[in-house]
Amino acid sequence: MNHALILPILLPLITGAGQLLFYQAPFALQRLLGFASTFWLVLLGIWCLQVAGNGEHLVYHAGDWPAPFGIVLILDRLSAVMLALTAVLGFCCLLYASNGGDQRGAHFHALFQFQLAGLNGAFLTGDLFNLFVFFEILLIASYALLLHGGGRARSRAGLHYVIINLVGSALFLIALGTLYGLTGTLNMADLAQRVAQAPPGDVPLLAAASLLLLVVFGVKAAILPLLFWLPRAYSAASAPVAALFAIMTKVGIYAILRVFLLVFALGEAPINETAWGWLWPLALFTLALGGIGVLGSNSLRTLTAYLVVLSVGTLLATISFATQESLGAALFYLIHSTGMTAVFFLLADLLGQQREEGYDNFTATGPIGHRWLLGTVFFFAAIAMVGLPPFSGFVSKAWILQASAQESQGFWLWGVLLAAALLTLIAVSRTGSSWFWRPGDMARPYPLERGPLTLVSSMVGLNGLLAVFGEPVMGYLELTAQQLLDPHAYIAAVLPEAFVARQEVAP
Repeated sequence: MNHALILPILLPLITGAGQLLFYQAPFALQRLLGFASTFWLVLLGIWCLQVAGNGEHLVYHAGDWPAPFGIVLILDRLSAVMLALTAVLGFCCLLYASNGGDQRGAHFHALFQFQLAGLNGAFLTGDLFNLFVFFEILLIASYALLLHGGGRARSRAGLHYVIINLVGSALFLIALGTLYGLTGTLNMADLAQRVAQAPPGDVPLLAAASLLLLVVFGVKAAILPLLFWLPRAYSAASAPVAALFAIMTKVGIYAILRVFLLVFALGEAPINETAWGWLWPLALFTLALGGIGVLGSNSLRTLTAYLVVLSVGTLLATISFATQESLGAALFYLIHSTGMTAVFFLLADLLGQQREEGYDNFTATGPIGHRWLLGTVFFFAAIAMVGLPPFSGFVSKAWILQASAQESQGFWLWGVLLAAALLTLIAVSRTGSSWFWRPGDMARPYPLERGPLTLVSSMVGLNGLLAVFGEPVMGYLELTAQQLLDPHAYIAAVLPEAFVARQEVAP
């Protein structure tokens, strides 16, 4: 059973390598291989949810080398949730891309598989250095995917994206070198013990390394003031690539949860308190800027990119309370926001294809093809995104507000979150009224492909199902939060009992 844990990484890596080696094979075969790989990832994601649901940690030792000396992969509830979400999102994006978008550049399917391999590896690894390695795999693939299709706008956005992430990678290496020099390990379970037992003279350097990691993960998650690359990059990418990128910022959120609730959470004076002190105000400012950006956007793609920023601010503000209820609410909102921002990126492309001019720009108000059909899909998608019943956005935000009401600073989150929701409602209402209410239908509407429209509609329907089955999902996520707040169980699962005992008695 444990050997299956490497399949979410190995399967897309092998598939992508094969697609690169045999790039001259018929394009239909490349699509078939991509679909087969991603479908198996969906099945593996479901299996991971079931296996992790018993509350235990599934550990895989590469080469049978025991931790902390060898490479280790760990599956718990949080990583299972992220694996399943990535697989479902990847499958939907690949289906949409197969409508013709995958033929606008070279090696799309291979890069797509490498991106999934990097994402899955980041969610499974139990080692900080391998987290860096998987970050680089997914980032290199994302560089090329961002440029897929060419164009000046994508080249400019790609340049900014590459530069900011290269800086983040350099800071990541500096932080890792500092931690390794002070503790002699980068295995997260082992590192948690050694950081907790560090002599007082090492604590300032460990705190500095933790803040460097917060900056690195903040770049990935797009926290203020490290977010200004995101709107341009996401709005320039092709629709299926931008939709897949909806999970990219959540990698940064995952890394913050994993590292700061495990590596720096133990001891009489946990080091993560320093980072947590910065997280709360930065999250609120990120949330506020996201709301302002949504209102001031000039296209639906840019609006959606700022919705990603808004979701990051909401997640981080909720996470900063670090309680079981707040973490569970944040994870529910993570699932909702990832799915709906992906929907909006795909919907922007559908709508842009049905306009005579302006694509998805708000300044162009000419007729739009298939106005009633697309307007209906947009209406339900907008309701789900804003957070109105009966969709999961309402459930997640109500849970967040309930969790924050128990905290002394909760009223700040109430005010900023509700204000951002109001700005989002105004923005999407303005968009819908200008596109679907005022103009008439086009005389000869462009052909509307049933496949992409059915896919987007189904994704909106899945959001509704998430609300319908909200109670069991909430139960799973609350147990996930409980597991996150118990780093000792993670450490005990990864490290041999004899090794843990030696660490506890070490001077």
